[in-house]
Amino acid sequence: MTLIEIMTKLEELGTEQTRKTFMNHGAKGALFGVKVGDLKKLVKHVKKDQELALALFETGNHDAMYLAGLSVNPKLMNKETLQNWVKQANWYMLAEYTVASVTAESPFALELAREWMKSEEEMIAVSGWSTYSNYLSITPDEQLDIAEIQQLLHQVEATIHEEKNRVRYVMNIFVICVGTYVMELHAEAKRVASAIGKVHVDIGRTACKVPLATDYIKKIEDRDKIGVKRKTCIC
Repeated sequence: MTLIEIMTKLEELGTEQTRKTFMNHGAKGALFGVKVGDLKKLVKHVKKDQELALALFETGNHDAMYLAGLSVNPKLMNKETLQNWVKQANWYMLAEYTVASVTAESPFALELAREWMKSEEEMIAVSGWSTYSNYLSITPDEQLDIAEIQQLLHQVEATIHEEKNRVRYVMNIFVICVGTYVMELHAEAKRVASAIGKVHVDIGRTACKVPLATDYIKKIEDRDKIGVKRKTCIC
């Protein structure tokens, strides 16, 4: 399919209800309101065409940008493109999911995660923390920098409640991911989760809740899934 054909299909699949839902969650700019499940049905038409996937992101339309993230080959992404993507991620679904998951599977995962986490721009910092969390979920423990991850846990413990809104959310997710995916730091992540307690985040006009890190890690423990990695973090 061509770019025009894909955009036409996205417009057909969009609904006003989904559009309103996304806007209640903080979506900005152009969007048709296509459910993620429907976007996934279009991946087969884009996945083998890297240029088409990149062109979709450049439309600035949320639905097209999210589809690009589901379809692009992260191993072929260059740093310049990823830097461009993060600058265009104007709300959390693009920052925390699209940009972060693609970057986590790219050759520049740690380099960009470390850079973005320090940003004063909320959505860029969000992408950084989420990139690192996603990286933990797919990378064997022996390839991880345990000392750095432990230091980041301590940073979260010390600063999370003073951080920007969505940064608080992704820092909380980082603790969950360390506790879930990194065996050596499982106990330390549980301690930090207990120390930070409930994290307050303004999630807009939605019924969503911020997960309590202690409870979430306990659920994974009960399922005997601590340390089990994912094959991909793109979803």
